[in-house]
Amino acid sequence: MCGIVAYIGPKDASPFLLEGLQRLEYRGYDSAGVAVVAPATKSAPAKLRVCKAKGRVADLAAALPARFKGTAGIGHTRWATHGVPSDANAHPHTDNEGRIAVVHNGIVENADELRAKLAADGAVFRSETDTEVLAHLIAAHRADGGGLEEAVRAALKLVVGTYGIAVLDAEQPDRIVVARNGSPIVLGIGEKEMFAASDVSALVRYTRQVVHLEDGELATVRADGFRTFTEDARTVTRKPSTVDWEVGSYDTGGYAHFLLKEIHEQPGAVERTLSGRLNERFATAHLGGLNLDARELREIRRVKILGCGSAYYAGEMGAQLIEELARIPAHSEPASEFRYRNPVIEADTLYVAVSQSGETYDTLAAVQEVKRKGGRVLGVVNTVGSAIARECDGGLYLHAGPEISVASTKAFTSTVVAFALLALHFGRIHDLSPADGRRIVAGLKALPDQIRKVLEQQQEIEALAAEYAHSRGMMFIGRVRGYPVAREGAQKLKEISYVHAEAYPASELKHGPLALISPELPTVALVPDDELLDKNLTALGEIKAREGRVLAVAHRPVEAKLADHCLVVPKSEPELDPLLLNIPLQLLAYHAAVALGRDVDKPRNLAKSVTVE
Repeated sequence: MCGIVAYIGPKDASPFLLEGLQRLEYRGYDSAGVAVVAPATKSAPAKLRVCKAKGRVADLAAALPARFKGTAGIGHTRWATHGVPSDANAHPHTDNEGRIAVVHNGIVENADELRAKLAADGAVFRSETDTEVLAHLIAAHRADGGGLEEAVRAALKLVVGTYGIAVLDAEQPDRIVVARNGSPIVLGIGEKEMFAASDVSALVRYTRQVVHLEDGELATVRADGFRTFTEDARTVTRKPSTVDWEVGSYDTGGYAHFLLKEIHEQPGAVERTLSGRLNERFATAHLGGLNLDARELREIRRVKILGCGSAYYAGEMGAQLIEELARIPAHSEPASEFRYRNPVIEADTLYVAVSQSGETYDTLAAVQEVKRKGGRVLGVVNTVGSAIARECDGGLYLHAGPEISVASTKAFTSTVVAFALLALHFGRIHDLSPADGRRIVAGLKALPDQIRKVLEQQQEIEALAAEYAHSRGMMFIGRVRGYPVAREGAQKLKEISYVHAEAYPASELKHGPLALISPELPTVALVPDDELLDKNLTALGEIKAREGRVLAVAHRPVEAKLADHCLVVPKSEPELDPLLLNIPLQLLAYHAAVALGRDVDKPRNLAKSVTVE
């Protein structure tokens, strides 16, 4: 849950390192640091220079000395797992001699054991982090002779845990060694210069040619190229791929925040997710990436969806779609819990892993658990070439475009659209009629314009958010299709505005939650115009009878005696309605956070890509 950047070439490394860290700050932002190898002079050998600062990358840039030159360098922005945010705990970490510098994403699980042994051998530790162990461990092996590659390989053989690392050695300034195990590392190929990072967003301004390392692989990166190899020194060949995301995708584009930009990008994101995938002739979806033919799909008796956070809630919407359209039992479960309950893996169950980044550690571990037990896994991910995408047997890329804000919006919506396509495909292979297939196809095609109509209500939603933002908390309710929308709406509000929010099925109000109702605790109610409309209106009556305030999100106006305010959204097909009902909740959370003065794109205690357990 941190960001790594590295550069080696003919230019000064510092400007790239700082810019790269700014682009990766959404991955971790409680401290940052850089290290470069200062060039040798006639009177002095090359030496390592390090600058670190608690806080944001801007604080690091302000602390950086005016003369901080070096043509090889590494940088890091941190989200704390070991030790409080501080200058001392910020990366890079160095050995006693100040010769080796290491930046690290992940967790060294046997750090205490290694620390004790290294301390007994004379290592002096200056931080509380597990990462500092790596610097001392590599330095100890470096002292035994051999080059930096050999020292890194030997050190990593002693490490238990996950890592993405970049290592700099003042005595070998012509190279940077990187390694991956459970935390992403991407190489960028330039013209007589090379880059490395934990995310392609740090690289796209400089190169479109990238190489993704696999788990257990290392690379020696020099200005004129790279070599990839394994921990046992076996050379492996990795061919570059081309990144198709534009540099402008990583700028706010005139919006106040990335989150607001990404909310407004949703019509285009949905169009990309649908592009080339709707088959109007047969009223179905074309999903060649599944790597499953019709006969294999008919043998599937159950679908299990695995994701974390918003991906889990998107999976709940997906499970509802699959059950409704394909009449196959489907269920969504937090991937973070899945592997710890020793799950029964069934041969006729299809497992679907959901992750915007494709690197979410808990989800990746769940995929590996299913694969170990012989299960078939599809991936629904946004990032091409990511670990989950490579691990799965097939799947769907979202093509939503880069998502920078920590809170997911356009990737969430595109994920639900992808599940609608999957459900349509399954349904037409099973018992969904051509007429219903055409109905869903038409509904999917209409979504982008309908989302645009919802976004036109932004000014109204901003005013409502200002009114509700100062509540002591909020409750979100919905029935059946609306319940996952309520859960996602509550998640968005609490993660970016810090207003406590809870979601309940509307049918559960009388079984406990009604005790919370008061004028100080407003309720956001999802009221679609479907077969449960009357029951939802009855729930609103129960709330109003107890002097609760209600903000309804509905397909037609709700009378004033049942709702204090009402946001009306376009009506889609009933199965697709949750997609449109969710959009106002994104804007409500965003404007509530702005009204409260929150750091919208970088909410406290959270990071975008959760690559640790």
